[in-house]
Amino acid sequence: MLTTFDELLWAIIGLLLTINGVFIEVAVPVPSTWPIDWNQIDLYSLGATLQIGAVLLVGCLGGKNAGALSQIAYLVLGLSGVQVFSQGGGLGYVQEPTFGYLLGFLPGAWVCGYLAFRSKKSRIEILLLSCLCGLLTIHLFGIVYLTGLSLLQLSSLSWGASIWQFSILPFPGQLIVMCASALIAFLLRRILFY
Repeated sequence: MLTTFDELLWAIIGLLLTINGVFIEVAVPVPSTWPIDWNQIDLYSLGATLQIGAVLLVGCLGGKNAGALSQIAYLVLGLSGVQVFSQGGGLGYVQEPTFGYLLGFLPGAWVCGYLAFRSKKSRIEILLLSCLCGLLTIHLFGIVYLTGLSLLQLSSLSWGASIWQFSILPFPGQLIVMCASALIAFLLRRILFY
């Protein structure tokens, strides 16, 4: 069982990982020639950043409280004007179509952390399921927010184009990041004996 100090430490780690994860795009190396010439390796972008992985990882390692606290701190920092969001920061960011996904980080991390610690034994399938539920929660909040922006006519993009751009296109890459987060969490929980 995690102590309050452990949860606070994981919340700080989660905040730092989330802030840094927004700047790291996930890519897969693809050789451009056969046989493989190691000087000619191209990177194929998966359309996702490590930010989603950070949100899910802190939930799996720190639990629901650490996950939620890290994302509350992230949102407060961004809305107070610190440039931690992908397009900057400040209160005006609430009109961005991606803000709903950022809001979804809070319940997504909480759901992931709650499910990850339901079982006394750490198993990879439980961590994968908790990460998947967290990721789906993030997308649910993002889609609901996009729907609200569409209804209020605050977004220049159409509802369908927004869903395509912000949910459907990045989802396969986010699934790969989610699987990697679950695997890393599984290994770290074994190393840390919980």
